[in-house]
Amino acid sequence: MYKVHCINNIAKVGTDALGENFALTDDVANADAIMVRSANLHEMSFSPNLLAIARAGAGVNNIPLDRCAEQGIVVFNTPGANANGVKELVIAGMLLAARDICGGIDWVERHYDDPNVGTLAEKAKNRYAGTELAGKTLGVIGLGAIGAMVANAGRSLGMHVLGYDPYLSVKYAWSLDRHVRHVNDLKEIWANADYITVHVPATDATKGMISREAIAAMKDDVVVLNYARDALVDERAMAEALQEGHVARYMTDFANSNSTQMPRAIVTPHLGASTKEAEDNCAVMAANEIRDYLENGNIENSVNYGAVNLGPMSTSLRLAVFHKNVPGVIGAITAAVSGAGVNIENMTDKSRGDYAYSLLDLSGDLDDATIESLTSVNGIYRVRAIRK
Repeated sequence: MYKVHCINNIAKVGTDALGENFALTDDVANADAIMVRSANLHEMSFSPNLLAIARAGAGVNNIPLDRCAEQGIVVFNTPGANANGVKELVIAGMLLAARDICGGIDWVERHYDDPNVGTLAEKAKNRYAGTELAGKTLGVIGLGAIGAMVANAGRSLGMHVLGYDPYLSVKYAWSLDRHVRHVNDLKEIWANADYITVHVPATDATKGMISREAIAAMKDDVVVLNYARDALVDERAMAEALQEGHVARYMTDFANSNSTQMPRAIVTPHLGASTKEAEDNCAVMAANEIRDYLENGNIENSVNYGAVNLGPMSTSLRLAVFHKNVPGVIGAITAAVSGAGVNIENMTDKSRGDYAYSLLDLSGDLDDATIESLTSVNGIYRVRAIRK
């Protein structure tokens, strides 16, 4: 029986999806896996029992990925599970920016008890006039699960759409509306887009990509939408551009001491994935990832180890080996197995940066001494025997 500890509330439909071989535990020290949403795990010490962490969401900046990799702990996320919820909030953000809906609502709330509110409203409404999205140009930076949906939604709203993604996958390229124009230079988006929305992870390469220089190159009265990560935007430069009137609106889902003080910014409290459907989808995907890994050793949607899949177990023993991505380690693994008189029926190995993962189906069992000898090989982080 595998034990799973939930940090944060995980939707019941997800924990139910773990199946009969799993039980929830309040004791994290004895857990085989952790399911988490937004809790910060960087200061957390991980038990030697811990095999996996599944983030019910896409971002994993709350998890120490390298430390987990070096302990042979697989970290999963759930890409695409919350994409529709975020897409819909982005569309709402564009509409709120185009039409002064918030200002109009505030006006009505201030005059709610005036018996002449209807007559006054007809006179006041011109103050809150806006523009339509149809015919405007939308620039989408990052065409993954969310960005591709936003681009297609923009087309459905009658917008011209420019998409930028130097790492565009075949999967998402096929999903894009054929009228979305892919550009190879961000300068095209800065110069032409009336609305710019960013959908990339926060990495060393992307942090601050909406820079002072980028903002200066944008059209006057541009609307910038950031429902990805606050670190992608130079917030001081954005505040100045809003103050000067160069940027018409900044729409962001990240409330902090900078964004909440910006003029003409509309800030929401990280609502992107806060729908029942998104939370359910993320929880179920995270549960399925944990179950397949713990029961079969297969890895899908990991952010610190490569994808490996040998299907359901068909032999009595499957050996999972976590190691450095260096020469000689695979040879040491196969030599130890053959030296024990056991045949390798099937094997796969996948690297991801400095880390690699080997999965072997064996024709017979290995004794504890052989497995222990593998753990002492230089470059091997962890060896796990999965038995039927």
